[in-house]
Amino acid sequence: MAVLAYSLGKREINQYFSIKNAKLLSLVAVILLTMVHSATRYYGGGDTCDWLLSSGRFLGNSVWQPYGCMMHKYKSIEAKTCLNNKRIAFIGDSRIRQLFYAFIKIINPETKEDGNKHENIPFADRESSVNVDFLWYAEVNNSMKEQVTTWVERPFNKPDVIIIGAATWSIKLHSGSSETLLQYKANLTSIAAPLEKLTEHSEVYWVLQDPVYEQLLSENRKMITNEQIDQYNAAAVSALNSSKRNSKARVKFLEASRQAAMETVTQSVDGLHLPESTRNVGAMVLMNSICNKILKPIDGSCCQSVPPLSILQKLAAGLFLAAGICFLVLHALGYSKHRKSRPVSDVESGEEKKPPIAAVPLNLKEALQSACKMGLIMLYFYLCDRADIFMKEQKFYTHSTFFIPLIYIFVLGIFYSENSKETKLLNREQTDEWKGWMQLVILIYHISGASAFIPVYMHVRVLVAAYLFQTGYGHFSFFWLKGDFGLYRVCQVLFRLNFLVVVLCLVMDRPYQFYYFVPLVTFWFVVIYATMAMWPQILQIKANGNHFWHLALLLKLLGLLVFICFFAYSQEFFESVFSVWPISKLFELQGSIHEWWFRWKLDRFAVIHGMLFAFVYLVLQKCQILSEGKGEPIFSNRISNCLLFISAVSFITYSIWASSCKNKTECNEMHPYISVVQILAFVLIRNIPGYARSLYSSFFAWFGKISLELFICQYHIWLAADTKGILVLIPGNPSLNIIISTFIFVCVAHEISQITNDLAQVAIPKENAALIKRMLAAVVFFGLVLFLSKSGQDGY
Repeated sequence: MAVLAYSLGKREINQYFSIKNAKLLSLVAVILLTMVHSATRYYGGGDTCDWLLSSGRFLGNSVWQPYGCMMHKYKSIEAKTCLNNKRIAFIGDSRIRQLFYAFIKIINPETKEDGNKHENIPFADRESSVNVDFLWYAEVNNSMKEQVTTWVERPFNKPDVIIIGAATWSIKLHSGSSETLLQYKANLTSIAAPLEKLTEHSEVYWVLQDPVYEQLLSENRKMITNEQIDQYNAAAVSALNSSKRNSKARVKFLEASRQAAMETVTQSVDGLHLPESTRNVGAMVLMNSICNKILKPIDGSCCQSVPPLSILQKLAAGLFLAAGICFLVLHALGYSKHRKSRPVSDVESGEEKKPPIAAVPLNLKEALQSACKMGLIMLYFYLCDRADIFMKEQKFYTHSTFFIPLIYIFVLGIFYSENSKETKLLNREQTDEWKGWMQLVILIYHISGASAFIPVYMHVRVLVAAYLFQTGYGHFSFFWLKGDFGLYRVCQVLFRLNFLVVVLCLVMDRPYQFYYFVPLVTFWFVVIYATMAMWPQILQIKANGNHFWHLALLLKLLGLLVFICFFAYSQEFFESVFSVWPISKLFELQGSIHEWWFRWKLDRFAVIHGMLFAFVYLVLQKCQILSEGKGEPIFSNRISNCLLFISAVSFITYSIWASSCKNKTECNEMHPYISVVQILAFVLIRNIPGYARSLYSSFFAWFGKISLELFICQYHIWLAADTKGILVLIPGNPSLNIIISTFIFVCVAHEISQITNDLAQVAIPKENAALIKRMLAAVVFFGLVLFLSKSGQDGY
């Protein structure tokens, strides 16, 4: 009965929730969200700079999250670069002095707070010619006005940035009288005009007063109440920027530190002065407001304007626009032709999906329609991660943000368990399932910022190695069994692997190596192809007649291992090879191939492990040593139980080692040699028992079929700021935001997978003559792209 209810429940879900309906729903959601966010930006006023300065919240105990944008954590060298030859002035009382010290500690972390109280304090960094001065003006009075007026009258001596604020001394000295508040407002009104004059060529920030913790205030400060502070802040907001003579010349209000202080004021030592964490928030907010527009950090979206379109982005827009026009013309002319599906190769496993019906080539109109769909999807990518429409937030890791979603997806995966059509070791359904759950774990790992937790980081490194293990296993099996080394096969694989990334390189203005996994998989496919295709070509059909060929193939794999070791232990040789133009254009990131070296070296043995495993398995299978019937263990019960025990112990031992890692660098050095232990342990545990091979999760397998698209698309439409942050479609509700953005992200990835399969039929014809012409056209196109990228130095 339970099984029947389970089956009916799944059938009911699938009946009403098809992928086609899901995509239509996601399209409606994208249109509505784009309209709402655009209208909010246009009519709501304010920008990311206003958001940065005015509001935010703490993630955990110490990480400040501004509303709607990402705040970069500036290091000393970055601060010095930004503030080079600048003069900055802090004007105010002891609380402004605290902010001054927090600010200069970003420039020089070794700075001591040893300045005299109630006096001016200078700071200078000779290396970068940065001058930051604290000027003691405890009240808003004529003395402060004279200082500001002096800067207006002598502009050659004025600071580039002015941070000013005061109020608590006025409240204290005059016992919080109402007359003092009126005088404070009058003084502010008189100082407003010169301050606004300074904003024409300098940045001026008025620091709103932070709350106090009244229970801790000493007797001579008891009159400083939060009610009084609110009144003085209201007076400042009312008096400053009241003039509308110049809408661009205005004083900015720093309110974010006040927002932070509301959560941390109870940690104050004396009730008046703020804890260090709150002061650091105010200083870092100021640094982002001043420097983000200059240095443009990737993970600092606050206060950054939309970058101008590069030449390559204009080229991509022109190509998609041309495709759209051609499609509309053909549609208007009534050009139409129906087609049937074509076989779709799995580029990672090397297997081919068998369609139920024969293939008919894609016609021109359908190809243009697919290109138009791709263009609209790329527009969404651009709006999410390049335009200033959708919000972005920082990642913040907690154990719950990683492990709770992990439990959810594995419960779903188990719910969708089904009987497998095949019971062979690592059959197609099982490898799809494997790729699917690994990809979902990697996605949760990325969005939760779990790389900060070393045990999780090390286990995810094994998942990446397992992908490459599957690459070696799948492509070796294909070449060994079928011996198809034709140009068509190679181009099909390369196109399906690289199409999306090449388009993104143009649209998002990023280098090829930025999407590191695709260059990695592409490189290893070429290596596998070269190893198997080079003389002598050794195939299963050839080796069956003479076992000498088995030994010859092992020698080939040994030669590949030597090749890998030579590259791994000679970094200079590695860099000299991959620094040669035009190869360098594929593997450089920010003018260096260090990232490529790191990624390649980290999993350098995973592919050859997969190839060797495939060879051993296929030989044992041919010799009929394995039992792969339904419900049967692969080996005899005794051997199977022994292998299962060894596998379980190995799996747990690796996890214990990974969990004890204290240093990423040291553990990464060990990873290439021992990651295969956990991979092989998983394969054996999953395949030795017959009942385990007879079942698979259709939920995970579905995601496995689009795993490559999911991995690449996450960069811009699920994460944000090139994976540094999180895309925010629904502000103020993180849970709902993740649900909506994930739904759209998965639908987009699935559609891109279908578009890639459709366009592959047009781009990669089976006839060699036509294929060579297409390849020559591709060479010309990429030559043009290289030329334009060089002339438009430099996109990234």
